[in-house]
Amino acid sequence: MKQLKRNIAIVCGGDSSEHDVSLRSAQGLYSFFDKERYNVYIVDIKGQDWHVELPGGITARIDRNDFSFVEDGKAKLFDYAYITIHGTPGENGILQGYFDLIGLPYSTSGVLVEAMTFDKFVLNQYLRGYGVSVADSLLIRQGYEQLVSDEEIEQRIGMPCFVKPAADGSSFGVSKVKNKDQLAPAIRKAMLESSEIMVEQFLEGTEISIGVYKTRDKSVVLPATEVVSQNEFFDYDAKYNGQVQEITPARLSDDITRRVREITSHIYDILHCNGIIRIDYIISKDGKISMLEVNTTPGMTPTSFIPQQVRAAGLDMKDVLTDIVENQF
Repeated sequence: MKQLKRNIAIVCGGDSSEHDVSLRSAQGLYSFFDKERYNVYIVDIKGQDWHVELPGGITARIDRNDFSFVEDGKAKLFDYAYITIHGTPGENGILQGYFDLIGLPYSTSGVLVEAMTFDKFVLNQYLRGYGVSVADSLLIRQGYEQLVSDEEIEQRIGMPCFVKPAADGSSFGVSKVKNKDQLAPAIRKAMLESSEIMVEQFLEGTEISIGVYKTRDKSVVLPATEVVSQNEFFDYDAKYNGQVQEITPARLSDDITRRVREITSHIYDILHCNGIIRIDYIISKDGKISMLEVNTTPGMTPTSFIPQQVRAAGLDMKDVLTDIVENQF
């Protein structure tokens, strides 16, 4: 008897500033998936509008009771959700909790890990307890800005520093602050994206980004990408408008390469991650490796870091995605 194809939902969109970036990632993933093996659909969710794209340019409403839809008069259920939402609700545990409730396997880590990695300040404090090097930072909550003075920030964190949303999946609202007078406008800008913001120490060095995934049978740490931004830092324009040089594999010594791979694998295990994640680091001139953030729904356009790194490793995205899906069955 011929085995039935699994129905795969590539879940994209979301409610953050990176909604449209997520749609591009979904198109990339759709092009990578093995269509001989899977029935692949793109599901776009934004607010209360959840719909699936069907052939012929038509859409069908998603029934949120069981994440089903109707095609050609027949109700269809998904077997697996590949989440490629950058921001809420796909990168902070909300969507994962929903899928747990209805019993649908998905591509990311679980609720707690997603919530924690989405909150950069919480993640840094957690991983610091495991000996992972991270930049020093302060948390400022909306309505409580007066609890942290500009003088305290200057003395504790130093200048320059970064002001960024603490819980957000994008590069929106991020500022590099060079003096105390720039703090207040930078904090206001970040508050437009998140009610909690992080003031983070500036670390000078080489910025890299590296992907990793694990299954029951294998542990794959991909070649790192070196990020050389034309801007002050790796901001939205650098990420998505080509104002950056991306070098894969990164120009690192054998020793640094080995240590980065070990730390990356260790962080994956500490967090008990699932699927592909991407971790960003700064490597200082003295060889210190400091983690910047963990991205659990990395970009998946053909030119994004992960597809670049998969190609550099001599692997095929189609096979990688199949490994990740089948690992949960």
